[in-house]
Amino acid sequence: MSYISVIGAGSWGTTLACLLTEKGYDVSLWAYEKEVVDEISSKGTNTVYLPDVVLPSSLKTTNSIEHAIKQARYILNVVPTQFTRSIFKEAVKFIPKGAVIISASKGIENGTLLTASSILNDITGKEVAILSGPSFAKEVIKKLPTAVTLATKDPDTALQIQEIFNTNYFRVYTHTDMLGVELGGALKNVIAIASGISDGLGLGHNARAALITRGLAEIIRLGERMGADKRTFSGLSGLGDLVLTCTGPLSRNYSVGVSLGKGMKLKDILSATKSVAEGVATALSVFELSQKHGVEMPIVEQVYEVIYKDKNAAEAVRLLMNRALKAEF
Repeated sequence: MSYISVIGAGSWGTTLACLLTEKGYDVSLWAYEKEVVDEISSKGTNTVYLPDVVLPSSLKTTNSIEHAIKQARYILNVVPTQFTRSIFKEAVKFIPKGAVIISASKGIENGTLLTASSILNDITGKEVAILSGPSFAKEVIKKLPTAVTLATKDPDTALQIQEIFNTNYFRVYTHTDMLGVELGGALKNVIAIASGISDGLGLGHNARAALITRGLAEIIRLGERMGADKRTFSGLSGLGDLVLTCTGPLSRNYSVGVSLGKGMKLKDILSATKSVAEGVATALSVFELSQKHGVEMPIVEQVYEVIYKDKNAAEAVRLLMNRALKAEF
């Protein structure tokens, strides 16, 4: 019976739940894993996703989706995109009529090729706000300075949510290009895998800079073709998130790429952690989007080939470097 319900108790969901609780809001954190709920309730910790962090004593947690959201004014989705549909198909019957839904998940659903907010809109019929930007959970939980983007079409809703989340260490900007903000957050994960592969192969800083820059060009091409505003991709949810995720060892997607570059098999990499690297599934969706919209995305294509066709990572880099010469713009 909380004012704000956070759905998903991974590192980011737990961090945002803590931020909101410490601001004085009545927050309920829903976790899929019973052991996570039991640990938070009994010990005030979530060592699976946020080791060495003590959570606010007033933070409530539950395994019951009904109990979590049945009277919530705001519902924050932090469930990995590939699981959002199944969770909210169950949750939809309990969502209060006037509840505002916010999505902080970054990915594109396999098969439907929908973003997280589109999945939520499809299930609930509600407009969904989007929270995105360069924000490692382990830095936000330490109250290190962070700036993010909140995208929604309704200016009144934007101001309300902006005020709810903003703190003296977590600065929230508003935006109206919902598609661009969400595409930037999803696609950067695929480029981050490429960046990690490059570093895993020991290709140096020049190669990584090139991948980030040309990766951004691919994101912009697809974004514009799908109707997003080109300027969005130079902002926090575009370039900001891309740079962070492609260079920071705290990035799960970058770390997956490093391991792939070092020759590890994907199944072994993924089995070693409970955290979800959204870029793995999103690589398939983005590759299919590029085919659907006729957009050239060579970096995305090679990441897709490495992950889903078991292509050798060094061979993928060789093919990228030996493509036909062309003008930059």
